[in-house]
Amino acid sequence: MSDSLDRSRPASPDDPLTGVKHVVLVMSGKGGVGKSTTATNLAMALSKRGFRTGLLDADIYGPSIPTMLGVAGRPVSTDGKTIEPLERFGIKLMSIGFLLDDPKSAVIWRGPMLHGALQQFLKDVAWGELDYLVLDLPPGTGDVALSLAQRTSVTGAVIVTTPQNVATDDVFKSVSMCVKVDIPVLGVVENMSWFIDPAGVRHELFGKGGGAAVAEFAKAPLLAQIPIDQSVREWGDKGTPVVQAAPEGAMAKAYLDLADKVVEAVSARADMLREEPGLVIDRSGGPGGKRRLPVAK
Repeated sequence: MSDSLDRSRPASPDDPLTGVKHVVLVMSGKGGVGKSTTATNLAMALSKRGFRTGLLDADIYGPSIPTMLGVAGRPVSTDGKTIEPLERFGIKLMSIGFLLDDPKSAVIWRGPMLHGALQQFLKDVAWGELDYLVLDLPPGTGDVALSLAQRTSVTGAVIVTTPQNVATDDVFKSVSMCVKVDIPVLGVVENMSWFIDPAGVRHELFGKGGGAAVAEFAKAPLLAQIPIDQSVREWGDKGTPVVQAAPEGAMAKAYLDLADKVVEAVSARADMLREEPGLVIDRSGGPGGKRRLPVAK
């Protein structure tokens, strides 16, 4: 395990995730780029690497984690104060999908209700001691990301894109939002980078270069280029992430390599913080204002 875990994220006294060493957001300004698939398999890969891992489905309107991890159940409270997360494959899980009576029903909430639910998922869930809590964020740059930036100290964000311009045009906005609210960008994942047909011919169905362009804009590394592979979709629909279902396969290796790169980026940021011990971002808006942490190099 990386020694970055000995130097956890700098958190203020009122941070709701006191037992969590690192909080990693998986986000994008664009829908349909594979954030949930990336978040699920990244969390699974971190767990496979020996890290105590949790996964929070912060997409209130479109929760995917229950399906991708094959979990159907309702969280309970043993002490009447905190909610016990569900667990699958050794990963602690929470999603609004666990609380819906009908998984096909829509969540029709205004911003304040969404903010309240997210607050509960951060503060009232008994996450316990974790090395990594991975958050699967909804598309866009709205309430959820802003609430997280205000409520907890985030280690960094993994930005997910696909290669084509119609995706990167929105993803650039997500990077800009991270800069404005002091969320360091750990790196970029280019999803659906290419497809290998049965004859072994590589097809770049969505073009190429998008992930590199976003990484250059973010001044952060391109962590991975993940190809299109039918097994990822099939296993996700069956409720078993490909990292768990086919751990020796090429796709599992791709996500394990991604996890290693994320750990390296977290370690690099920890080294940066070590050079400025005691650095804590003031998110209160009071005297002194905010202090921006640079993106990971």
